[in-house]
Amino acid sequence: MKCFQFSNSDKNDDHNNKTTKSTSGQSCASVSTDPEFKGFTNSGQSSASDISTESSSRLSFSCLSSHKRPCNLRVFTVDELKTATRNFSRSLMIGEGGFGGVYRGVLRDTNKRTDIAVKQLSQRGLQGHKEWVTEVNVLGVVEHPNLVKLIGYCAQDDERGIQRLLVYEFLTNRSVQDHLISRFMSPLPWETRLSIARDAATGLAYLHEGMEFQIIFRDFKSSNILLDEKWNAKLSDFGLARLGPSHGLSHVSTAVVGTVGYAAPEYIQTGRLTSKSDVWSYGVFLYELITGRRPLDRNKPKNEQKLLEWVRPHLSDLKKFEQILDPRLDGNYSLKSAQKLAAIANRCLTKHPRNRPKMSEVLEMVNRLVEATEAKSPEIPIEESTTTRVEDEKFRVRCLSASRRLVEHIPKENKLLVWKLWRPKLVSTN
Repeated sequence: MKCFQFSNSDKNDDHNNKTTKSTSGQSCASVSTDPEFKGFTNSGQSSASDISTESSSRLSFSCLSSHKRPCNLRVFTVDELKTATRNFSRSLMIGEGGFGGVYRGVLRDTNKRTDIAVKQLSQRGLQGHKEWVTEVNVLGVVEHPNLVKLIGYCAQDDERGIQRLLVYEFLTNRSVQDHLISRFMSPLPWETRLSIARDAATGLAYLHEGMEFQIIFRDFKSSNILLDEKWNAKLSDFGLARLGPSHGLSHVSTAVVGTVGYAAPEYIQTGRLTSKSDVWSYGVFLYELITGRRPLDRNKPKNEQKLLEWVRPHLSDLKKFEQILDPRLDGNYSLKSAQKLAAIANRCLTKHPRNRPKMSEVLEMVNRLVEATEAKSPEIPIEESTTTRVEDEKFRVRCLSASRRLVEHIPKENKLLVWKLWRPKLVSTN
């Protein structure tokens, strides 16, 4: 496969970038414009070091194939993808944003069926094309269990004009944001949240430190973390990714893009991008897992709209800390584990980027926390009452009292578990 090279420099291309807005689906989240991010621009001051760093950052992602593996992506035709998505049926759309629509589809090869997600580039403007090229070049070269798999792409002209599409593996359990925010989806258990934190840290550590070159994600957020059928987390949407600074340089200078609430403060102020910018975003994400809240939510009371500002006064006191834990967990969590995860988040959110840990160090801390949590049996609060020992271990009795409760005996613990059953209630129709 031929990899692509950008015709313009990163800085010129990035100048038109705004924030990404979450449009979660089973495929990669799409990119769109958010007016909240318009105030975030470069400082406008270009020192000699900034210029030299910018020049080094112009290295195209197409050169990555010489470092790792060839771009083994399948080249699709528009007709193939029309067939797979029933001519891009609206009924199969699973996401939509500034990039374009995302559709669920099926590839039917000989004796094989493959579920896919197809991202279709909007034909408005060139910025989406540049992000499309970046995704092809990044995911055509890097490969990891915690990165979404790009199966192939389509670059073809037809009667509707220029067609640019990306074809991904289909991930059945949508994005992490969907499960944290949506009231129509089951909440993520605490142990699953820890596992997701570990998977996400593993993916970022690979991008930062697992290859001969470094890739800075630059748009790490919960809507860009997708979940497969086994609830494994995979990073997606690499349209804003950038190569890290060349050897001997401290940062890459770019226009400021990303998502409000996730972007590191030093990057917003100066446009100087480093891997520690991703570390900051990861710290914000950990507080999402803890609280079940978005980094910025205008629907909350004014003093609760910004997540990091809201949690700060709750961190020093145990009783106050419990107040920020996601109520959808319904008490099914380890408070000690949640505090330790918050401590890791605080390390990532250190104001000075040099004092933040590397992602490999963050991953090590999260791994220790997950192992310690798994070693302990989960504490599930239940309504229970003690009774005298009953020798028959299969003892079960249904109480036919007015309260209609189901009682089940647990012989080893000598307890009765009590479930309250539904009882009909007469309602007047007048």
